Amino acid sequence: MGKAIRVAYGEAIAKLGHTNDKVVVLDADLSGATQSKFFKKEFPDRFYNVGIAEENLMGIAAGLAYQGYIPFASTFAVFGTGRAFEIVRNQIAYVNLNVKLALTHSGISVGEDGGSHQSIEDIAIMRTLPNMTIIVPCDAVETEKAVNASAKHLGPVYLRLARPTVEDVTSADDKFEIGKALTLIDGNDACIIACGLMVSRALDAARELKANGIDTAVINMHTIKPLDKDTILKYNSKCKVIVTAEEHSVIGGLGSAVAETIAGTNGAKFAMVGIEDKFGHSGDPSKLFEEYGLTKENIIKKVKENI
Repeated sequence: MGKAIRVAYGEAIAKLGHTNDKVVVLDADLSGATQSKFFKKEFPDRFYNVGIAEENLMGIAAGLAYQGYIPFASTFAVFGTGRAFEIVRNQIAYVNLNVKLALTHSGISVGEDGGSHQSIEDIAIMRTLPNMTIIVPCDAVETEKAVNASAKHLGPVYLRLARPTVEDVTSADDKFEIGKALTLIDGNDACIIACGLMVSRALDAARELKANGIDTAVINMHTIKPLDKDTILKYNSKCKVIVTAEEHSVIGGLGSAVAETIAGTNGAKFAMVGIEDKFGHSGDPSKLFEEYGLTKENIIKKVKENI
């Protein structure tokens, strides 16, 4: 059953508001897009629209955290991690405040909004910040778990949330723990480590590779920081190749994090599927994914080239 990840966020945060009265939500005049409108409807006295002022959004969230609240600050990923970076760095991460950056419309799947609104560097930016936790849910089911886990986690969290409707590839029974990857398929020949919208494509690639005699594991690396290094090293030692897949630049994102982990080991060959040091541009999301090589076919190609 499919649902947009941003809608799943909106529904989850509104649901959470009923069980945790410390949760408050802020938005930068985008509640209809980020879907924080669900919370606004349920709890108008705990919702703050700060207008088109992302730095102020983060500053107010920091102040609320100082007062013991659990603020979820919502806007587009490109604005929350880019325009407001200094505030996030100095007023939230530097002092390890309990602020949740629930940022939607990440990656090139924003589509027609164009390159100015497509965040391809946001994970890299947030990875550099000490104290910052980064979660990239792959479907609606996992998004609700990520929202709940973020609220319980003490410290800043970046929730990277996609715009499109996606089919669920995880289930309610799958365990979700910050910093612990979810193994969706086990395998011994190759391993695909993916996050976000690329998880479903990784699963499709693994099934096709399996049909061609290549036993392929799929790891849903929903937490980019802290990274589950134990799982990475486990598959690095038993597989011939590791391929990462992400809707983000190959510079500084999931692929870089995995490469840093296996550097200097005598394990698998390594390749990355991601955006190759380019900005995005306006277009239909599915066509953009093809143009930038974010496809099942490209994952398969990378595995076969290195196997």
